[in-house]
Amino acid sequence: MAGFWDRRKLTFLLSIFSRLEFGQLTVTLPDGAERVFKGQKQGPHADLKINSHAALSRIFRDGKMGFCEAVMDGSVESNDMPALIELSVLHSKDVDAHMEASFWRRQGLKLYHQLRSNTRYGSARNIAYHYDLGNDFYAAWLDGTMTYSAAVYETDSDDLSTAQTNKYRRLAELADIQPGDHVLEIGCGWGGFAKYAVEERGAHVTGITISKAQHEFASNRLAAAGLADRADVRLVDYRDVDGTFDRIISIEMFEAVGQAYWQTYFEALSRLLKSGGRAALQAITIEEQAFEEYRANPDFIQRYIFPGGMLPSMPRLEQPVDGAGLKLVAEKGYGLDYARTLAEWRERFIAAWPSLSGKTFDMRFKRMWELYLSYCEGGFRAGQIDVKHLLFEHK
Repeated sequence: MAGFWDRRKLTFLLSIFSRLEFGQLTVTLPDGAERVFKGQKQGPHADLKINSHAALSRIFRDGKMGFCEAVMDGSVESNDMPALIELSVLHSKDVDAHMEASFWRRQGLKLYHQLRSNTRYGSARNIAYHYDLGNDFYAAWLDGTMTYSAAVYETDSDDLSTAQTNKYRRLAELADIQPGDHVLEIGCGWGGFAKYAVEERGAHVTGITISKAQHEFASNRLAAAGLADRADVRLVDYRDVDGTFDRIISIEMFEAVGQAYWQTYFEALSRLLKSGGRAALQAITIEEQAFEEYRANPDFIQRYIFPGGMLPSMPRLEQPVDGAGLKLVAEKGYGLDYARTLAEWRERFIAAWPSLSGKTFDMRFKRMWELYLSYCEGGFRAGQIDVKHLLFEHK
């Protein structure tokens, strides 16, 4: 039976939901009772099931992080988590105002984030945390291109592999990669773009990564395709690359750089790019109005998925880009394409789970990864985050 404080917390939570402005929210309470809240404006229809009063207490104590941890533990559920996340982002002012973690929890999260700084050692550790879960893990649910970044869907009928190839083509066209160009790919993943650029654009590609698992996979993949003479993969930090290149490509690596090193990253681009060259990036960004709250309070992704990560807002890139002697000459967003990519990944991950469970990964890991994919999908659908193709040249 719920105690006095449990009832007070529940009453307060329901009062927050009663101010719903967008969409609809169906809430199932710990005693099984159901409440429906409807906004005056169109928006997603979502559901939330709170399985215990302990979960409710955790949310009030630890805020948004407490909610995510309750989901990971199975004490909070939703039949459509992306819709629930989208709805919460659309009401972010209320959520941020009423779901702030305790002072000590906020300080602990900030300290953890600070300790995951992207020094050379720190970057290698942070990347290994996520990408060295194992090549077999990612191969189980990624498409055949082994691409782990936003796809670009040009038609409703495009499957995931086609959409990933679309993305490769658009970045190659944006950078104007020509036959014989020497291309540096910063953060080459499992070698998908390098393979495309050699086979379809006639380029020579040097890919760099600091993930040992990706380095081994990409090297073997390119060698097996008979491309070892035109593509090489190096296990090296971007700060330690020598030489100059006709073109530079970097696909969703910038998010792992960390704000303290944004200037260093763009200085490396400027130094490595030949005069007249082009650097094309695919990067996830966050709305400027959300940036300060995001920077001040590390979120679920930074704590559990990508330690050390930091999304930029576009205005925050102006100073480091200019300071490195570069200029932004083209920009295009593909946020809804990323939402669709994430939805496909989530479906594929769930389908692959029977082959993954019972080994290294338990049910808490499964719930964490489903939440991660849903969390990002909801953010893209709400428009708080975007993924952009950005083209840079020397000033």
